[in-house]
Amino acid sequence: MATFAEYILVERDLDKKVQIVEMLKKKDNIFLDKSVAFKTNLAKLFIETMNLDVDRNLVLTACLLYACKKDDSPKGYNEIKFYAKESADYLKTLGFDERFCRICEGHNRYTIENKREYESDLLEIIDQFGAMLLHRQERPAYAIEDAMCLLENRNLKGKANLFLERFKIFMDKNLVN
Repeated sequence: MATFAEYILVERDLDKKVQIVEMLKKKDNIFLDKSVAFKTNLAKLFIETMNLDVDRNLVLTACLLYACKKDDSPKGYNEIKFYAKESADYLKTLGFDERFCRICEGHNRYTIENKREYESDLLEIIDQFGAMLLHRQERPAYAIEDAMCLLENRNLKGKANLFLERFKIFMDKNLVN
């Protein structure tokens, strides 16, 4: 019998992957809302438009699942820091390999700062930028230009993100104008 990881990674169609994750949400009450779909589609567009050298299937699966143990209720900073680790630990129980779990855990640098997986940098940009474009209870959505400025000059300032320059080009060419 195949593991959940094998089942979802074999599926190449993104819409069908979303359906699979929706079934997991019903079964295990994982975090899945419209923000996950939005960020996953942003990642898909970025990968395809910029012809990124990544495993598209792996990254899009990670986009759907990296925050699966996130709790949307208000939390303190210390509680927020560990949902990525909890998500990675949960993903291991579903049969995902160590590398996939490290990609997911590394998306926010709270528990993995050094020797991050290449794809974690892509998830980091998508997670942070996508979150800024969405309205939240505590703040309205940022304009695209403001979100790009904050991403580059605050969130990722001093951080070596392997995708930042390509993401800036992507945004300049495709979404800002």
